[in-house]
Amino acid sequence: MTMQSLMLLVLFLVVLLALAYPLGIVLARVGDGAAVPGLGWLGKVEQLLYRAAGIAGKDGKVEGQGWKAYAVALLAFNALGALAVYGLQRVQQWLPLNPQAMANVSPDSAFNTAVSFISNTNWQGYSGEQAMSYLTQMLALAGQNFFSAATGIAVAFALIRGFSSRSAKSIGNFWVDLTRSTLYVLLPLSLLFAVFLVGQGAIQNFSAYKEVTLLDPVTYTQPKAGADGQPLKDAKGEPVTETLTATTQTLAMGPVASQEAIKMLGTNGGGFFNANSAHPYENPTPLANFFQMIAIFLIPAGLCFAFGRMVGDLRQGWAVLAAMTLLFVVCTVAVMGAEQQAHPALQALGVDQQMSALQAGGNMEGKETRFGISASTLFAAVTTAASCGAVNAMHDSFMPLGGMIPMLLIQFGEVIFGGVGSGLYGMLIFAILAVFIAGLMIGRTPEYLGKKIQSYEMKMTSIAILVTPTLVLAGTAIAVLTAAGKAGLANPGAHGFSEILYAFSSAANNNGSAFAGLSANTPFYNTMLAIAMWFGRFAMIVPILAIAGSLAGKKRLEANAGTMPTHGPIFIGLLVSVVVLVGVLNYVPALALGPVVDHLQLFAR
Repeated sequence: MTMQSLMLLVLFLVVLLALAYPLGIVLARVGDGAAVPGLGWLGKVEQLLYRAAGIAGKDGKVEGQGWKAYAVALLAFNALGALAVYGLQRVQQWLPLNPQAMANVSPDSAFNTAVSFISNTNWQGYSGEQAMSYLTQMLALAGQNFFSAATGIAVAFALIRGFSSRSAKSIGNFWVDLTRSTLYVLLPLSLLFAVFLVGQGAIQNFSAYKEVTLLDPVTYTQPKAGADGQPLKDAKGEPVTETLTATTQTLAMGPVASQEAIKMLGTNGGGFFNANSAHPYENPTPLANFFQMIAIFLIPAGLCFAFGRMVGDLRQGWAVLAAMTLLFVVCTVAVMGAEQQAHPALQALGVDQQMSALQAGGNMEGKETRFGISASTLFAAVTTAASCGAVNAMHDSFMPLGGMIPMLLIQFGEVIFGGVGSGLYGMLIFAILAVFIAGLMIGRTPEYLGKKIQSYEMKMTSIAILVTPTLVLAGTAIAVLTAAGKAGLANPGAHGFSEILYAFSSAANNNGSAFAGLSANTPFYNTMLAIAMWFGRFAMIVPILAIAGSLAGKKRLEANAGTMPTHGPIFIGLLVSVVVLVGVLNYVPALALGPVVDHLQLFAR
């Protein structure tokens, strides 16, 4: 790991902490239903929305919900959202704001995309600038970027209330949490960030695509197609090629900056363009790249501080944040180190892999020269530690062990900062498991934040932890055993297996990034990955809400001499160990068949 990489990582963590701490204060006020300084004028808008939705009483107050009512409201809202996103894609051809006359999206692709954006996964089997109209991008996709992120924050607030409440039946109100998270957090931050991105060079318009003349014409050779569209072949069966010269290029336009802002802040990851954050219209400068990484982690880190404030002990928030940071730093150092070694295949060909005097040599395949290895690998670690999925480099082109680290970060359950809301509630589930294990070791009934952890909580915890690895491993097994699953592979052997494993890991854990060597826009993968995304999201949320409801109904016990402290180094170490242990037990055999074998084959040549 170079000094440049180390300095970038340190600067990133310092800036993140400086911005996340004050945001945590705001988030705590949002979760507690208090007024937000500077945004008090939005209170009238908030009350108007409640009255329009019919959830406010005559006195303007909204009643709380038990966990079952909260879960039903959440599931109904997201199911209706999925239908709306699906329907809009299927009729976009006849709707306005479609200057390129984009055709209607096919049923299987529309289904996959609808589930993807509802579940905060934003897996994209399509090319955005070639498949989606401006209206679909803004109304369906960007809209769900807000709602899916707000849903995650709402669940985090509900679980926190479960710990902080004293014998309460309510864990809050889903509609209130959804509204306040969107109104006071996501919208203001997105507006500020979108203006910043426009200032850096991201585009924001409704223009038709531009046809521009190339400064230097490009000559290329491609297979020649017959009248039926199929490649022509000569008498020997070899493809017939033709040489063409391109003198113009089509530049895609659109309302990019506004979608880019919530894509990052909401840990969504769906790019306006197929190249995602490697595209200069989405991510124009190194400064924009740095603050896109900050934006991905900003709300997940801020929620840790909000958690500490809402349970009345800020040290608890610091402990969770410390566990996340420790795991993140170790994984980031590993992926940076893996990519800063020379690629043996290129080295054997005599290719100079030294970029410049300012950049260390290493594996530059699939990376933007304007970002280099350090910023590309840090971005890869950030986007896979969070459930974002935005990419500024091709993960499929990483060294085998370099690509394994982003995959492993996803497989840890997206709890190392994780998604907006989902990272915190996922890590708190691991915290419950950690105190349960500690209780077994010392022979005491486990407690966390004054609430006894009993059999019901552990049953729900087991479901929440095991649902995603079940989806990942079962989906991967089906894909590698079926012709439809293997048809999308661009690479044979271990690397091809890694591509499939990464796809199902990304889908079930709601990340959305990919080893792009897998052609996944097929009926098989669109359906299988949609199933993984839906259950990976909601089969985890429902048991977490059940835990919140159970904890809310319990008395909060005072700490005594026998209570295990959950804010010190011992607990942080235990929490980290549990996260790693669960990940190792679930995925090491699969990782050994994929990235590890791929690494051994590459360096054995």
